[in-house]
Amino acid sequence: MPDRAPGRGREPAPPRAGGVPAGLLRTARPRQWVKNVLVAAAPAAAGELFSGHVLGRLALVFVLFTACAAAVYLVNDARDAEADRAHPVKRHRPVAAGQVPVPLAYAVGGTLAVLAPAAAARLCPPPVAVLLTAYLVMQLAYCVSLKNVLVVDLAVVTTGFLMRAIAGGFALGIPLSRWFLITTGFGALFMVAAKRYSEAVQMAGKAGATRALLTEYTTGYLRFVWQLAASVAVLGYCLWALEEGGVPHASLLPWRQLSMVAFVLAVLRYAVFADRGTAGEPEDVVLRDRALALIGVVWMAMYGLAVANW
Repeated sequence: MPDRAPGRGREPAPPRAGGVPAGLLRTARPRQWVKNVLVAAAPAAAGELFSGHVLGRLALVFVLFTACAAAVYLVNDARDAEADRAHPVKRHRPVAAGQVPVPLAYAVGGTLAVLAPAAAARLCPPPVAVLLTAYLVMQLAYCVSLKNVLVVDLAVVTTGFLMRAIAGGFALGIPLSRWFLITTGFGALFMVAAKRYSEAVQMAGKAGATRALLTEYTTGYLRFVWQLAASVAVLGYCLWALEEGGVPHASLLPWRQLSMVAFVLAVLRYAVFADRGTAGEPEDVVLRDRALALIGVVWMAMYGLAVANW
């Protein structure tokens, strides 16, 4: 067999069964949709989550953010198709594998990027539509160039998480406290930096790394970032829990203060995977680790009791 011509990428991986519709769905990353549950964070923190009106509005914002994220994933995979074919895992993505044509990925992504903000402008309060538009512009700029800028790439991905949390408050007119924003923002930075650190550890000494900045960051720097972010997130949460705000409570136990224990344990448990370099897929860590899931349930129970003042 003749050698492959110099400069050509690897051949696409064999496309999976299911055709173009299944490929488009896979490219939209259904497993990543769990991130959009953050739109419920502000209403949950304010104790206004359980009502038909609230749940309906949050479901709409969830769908709109999912559509925006899907648009970004489609455009990103279309742009990175050639580079992904040189990666041992990403070469199986539908666009890189040839299951979804690059022009179709661009077309569907562009359509979603137009329809989602338009629907938000018609069905949601104006701040939500502005936030969704800003999210799309920022994420598309990330796909084009910002993902190649040191530190800015971490800030952009972190801001995407924070925007989800802010959108829930905007949709319902709920004021957002400084502690909520600090804890959410630095908690997101913790997970983003831990993901980058894990990718850098796993790809060290291997060819085919498609995230260019992995060769620019050192593992020591990324470790510093996720440790710093974890510390600030814990500090912000503890300050919230210890601040009564002058509001008397008649609860059986100081649930807000007790919830600090569960929150810190959750951060420490996640840090185990970050330290091992196995936090490359945050959704897998959160959904598959039973101990972390149990700690999360305990924390949510305590937080709920604190909000309900039980």
